[in-house]
Amino acid sequence: MTVISSNTDTEALTLTFVADFDASPERVWQLWEDPRQLERWWGPPTWPATFERHDFVPGGRSNYFMTGPDGEKGPGWWVTTLIQPPRRLEFEDGFADENGDPILEMGSVRAVLTLEEADGRTRMTTVSTFASLEQMQQISELGMEEGMRQAMGQIDRLLAEDDSA
Repeated sequence: MTVISSNTDTEALTLTFVADFDASPERVWQLWEDPRQLERWWGPPTWPATFERHDFVPGGRSNYFMTGPDGEKGPGWWVTTLIQPPRRLEFEDGFADENGDPILEMGSVRAVLTLEEADGRTRMTTVSTFASLEQMQQISELGMEEGMRQAMGQIDRLLAEDDSA
């Protein structure tokens, strides 16, 4: 499986995932940069994502929704704060209403992604930092950890398609 570790740190208010991929950092970076590739793995298999907007520039906004098995929609948003291709990406991530506007009472989560070469593979580390323990617990109850594990588990399949092309 892609994810080699996950760690919840309630003191630091972080959830960290480490995953290894048989691809270059440049190729893994494309999975974040290209909205059509991003939506093929962002969200667990039973809740696939659709990106309606993905302005992949510092200060850029992304709007997406995840569609559940019964057709229900879970809208979300990002605001990209830092892009250093192909090594580092930082963004704020949050829940949105049906118009794509942030749900302020849910707050946002700061996400930091780093990509580095490791023994001919790419190690992807994502650290999500929460605003409070209450927010961390609330989002945890929504299944964020398992959902991210399942979502990242889809990346190997996308990378394997490159090999078979």
